[in-house]
Formats: sequence, structure tokens, C-alpha cells
Amino acid sequence: MAIIHRTASAAWQGTGKEGKGSLTTQSGTLRDTPYGFSTRFGDAQGTNPEELIAAAHAGCFTMALAFRLSGAGHTPESLRTEARLSMEQEQGGWRIAAIALTLRGKVPGCTPDEFRRLAEEAKATCPVSRVLNAEITLDAAME
Repeated sequence: MAIIHRTASAAWQGTGKEGKGSLTTQSGTLRDTPYGFSTRFGDAQGTNPEELIAAAHAGCFTMALAFRLSGAGHTPESLRTEARLSMEQEQGGWRIAAIALTLRGKVPGCTPDEFRRLAEEAKATCPVSRVLNAEITLDAAME
């Protein structure tokens, strides 16, 4: 069995609300990228864990679909996915409640029904979908 490891790190200084932090990824895509209360719950410049989860989900799902389409004999001309993550405040804190995936694709020779079926399979089996404890919906359409 093959095992792949990927790493990221967070550094933080100060309180939860007034403090500040930074995120760094193994690849260097993020290097001391700022995050904090205002980037997480407001519109300040920087990132936050939830948008990174949404980006990871969009990327994972889209690549999984590309593999499924290729396996079915279809080469995608283009696939674009937006992942809209919703957080809900509950007693005791916040939780990721849902992620809505919106997919648009151009896939010559693929029928809309086959596209939808393969997209649903990719949604159910991509590693990020499988790790999330949230409702995941999909709106898939060919262009």
C-alpha cells in the first residue's frame, strides 16, 4: 500500500480574536500567509481554514472527475468547479455544515446523463469529500 504525506503548518501569536497567525504549506504555495479572526469572520486580506478546505475540495473533486471521464473515454476540454462552504454557529462554536459544488464542463462526446453520473461518482469518492463531515451537494452541467 502506498502512503503519501503532505504537510502544512500554522503559527499563531496572541488571543483568538486579536491575535494573528500565518500558514505555510510544504509546496511553498502558502508561505507565512496571514490569517486571523478578521480574515476568517470578516473580509480582511489573507486566508482562512474554510476557504482552504473549499479550494482543496474543488481541486480534489475536479481532478477525480477528470480521471473518471478519461477512464470512460472522454477527454475534458474544460472543467470548472466552485466549492461554496457554509459554516453554521451552534451551541459551543462553529461547524462546517455544507459544501455546495457547482461544476461546469465541456466534454466532447459525453452525454449530459453520463457527465452527471461520473460527476456524482467523483463527488462521492474524492478523498476530500470522504474526509468531510458535512452535506455535500453538486450542481453539474455541461456547456
